[in-house]
Amino acid sequence: MRAAEIKRDTRETQISLSLDLDGTGKADITTGVGFLDHMLELFAHHGDFDLTVTCRGDTQVDGHHTVEDIGIALGQAFTRALGDKRGIVRYGQFLLPMDETLVLCAADLSGRACLGWAVDLPAPKVGDFDTELAKEFWLGFVRSCPGSIHIRQLAGENTHHILEAVFKGMGRTLKMAAALDPRHADEIPSTKGVL
Repeated sequence: MRAAEIKRDTRETQISLSLDLDGTGKADITTGVGFLDHMLELFAHHGDFDLTVTCRGDTQVDGHHTVEDIGIALGQAFTRALGDKRGIVRYGQFLLPMDETLVLCAADLSGRACLGWAVDLPAPKVGDFDTELAKEFWLGFVRSCPGSIHIRQLAGENTHHILEAVFKGMGRTLKMAAALDPRHADEIPSTKGVL
């Protein structure tokens, strides 16, 4: 079973997160940041990941610590659930259209952390959510699940649509990269023999 549970307790956030990479897209998310809840539900659904997240964070300050720390915890869960990455496809990419928006997502679960972020968000907020925190979420993720992740906006005017396309696209991209390749079930997907 490719699953993991993460507990992350700091002075700023207390997070409990469980992830099943081979789930059916069920999500139970309560972070204290409503827009993030919505994005994580979309991510789980489009990735077919079963994801449970509860967080008590210092949202009276703002959402920064909650959003970043959940990104870190989700990355840790992916790393744990993937194990030595034996038999995975390793690479994934998805081009996601949503109304006027078009976002390209790509990932290499290489073990080397890099985030390419080319996303132009017209509005600084969606509801109470500071839109710059979306990048902080994916930075937290990639630092805890080292790999190359590139997110590039090709079109889009509505900030909600752009961010929704990012999270849906990353769900589908990571589903593809984490998928098991039956032709190479007992192999590490690298000529080095390690990722």
